[in-house]
Parts: sequence; C-alpha cells; structure tokens
Amino acid sequence: MTEERIQATVTVDAPAEAVFDVLADPATHQAIDGTGWVRAPLDGARLTEVGQIFRVTMYHDNHPEKYYEMANRVEVIDPPHAIAWQPGQGPDERGYLMGGAEREFGGWIWRYDLEPVGTEQTRVTLTYDWSGVSPRMRDIAFPPFEPQHLDNSLKNLAGLAEQ
Repeated sequence: MTEERIQATVTVDAPAEAVFDVLADPATHQAIDGTGWVRAPLDGARLTEVGQIFRVTMYHDNHPEKYYEMANRVEVIDPPHAIAWQPGQGPDERGYLMGGAEREFGGWIWRYDLEPVGTEQTRVTLTYDWSGVSPRMRDIAFPPFEPQHLDNSLKNLAGLAEQ
C-alpha cells in the first residue's frame, strides 16, 4: 500500500477475454463490488470507449440520502488488458455531494489490469488510486473502505469469470 493507492491481485481460472467481458458489463458491477455499495446499473450499454459515462445506483449508510447515484467515466479501455473508470456526480444523479451544475469527477480511479497466465488463467490487479483527488474534496478519509474490500471484489470477479 502506498500513501494514495492500494492494490490487490488474484489469479483467475479464466482467459483474459472472459474476465474483461465481465468488467465491461455494468450489470455485473453489483456482483463484483466488495463493499456492497453498488446496486444496479442505470444504463444498459457495455463499456467500449474512453470518455463513456455509465451510471449506477448506490447505497451507503453514511451517505446523507443513503440511496444515491454515481456517474462513472471510462478512463482506460484496452481489451483485454485494462479497464478503469472514475466516479463522479452532477445534476443528473440524485443525492450528489459535489456542488455546481455540471458533473464533477472526484479524482479517484478504479483500475483493473489483466495479464494472461498461459491460455486459461489471468492475473488481475485491482488498483484504487486517489492521488488525483483535489484538496477541497479530501474531507473524507481515503480510502473510504477497508483495503480487504479489493480482495473481496477480486474474489467476486473470479467467481463470475470462471462460470
């Protein structure tokens, strides 16, 4: 663990293409999520390009509204090697915490790097990086969850990809 980034790695018994397909489908993100915060996708489109926005419903006991929505912007998409997104909120998402009339992205990124191991396995590294969070948005402690949630997410991802 570094000061502004945590990582976890797992080897999945599935080819990189299968793992990437699970990650590129927002409908699977609730099942992957190790925190239990992600609920359902609000958009049905698969992730295919940098800049694409996909929205999800969320739940967190400490959020002022409990149930809220997040917009995520795809930052990296390199099938089947890497995929990353940055959460944000704005006027189209209920319960947004960030002020202003435009969507604003927080500076923290979820990134999955996939490395084939032979033909039937994939080493997956999940990185949660908050180094881009501006000082004015650091009123919460980062990461806002225990680091083992990354291990939980990777275990969940492996279970889906291996099916």
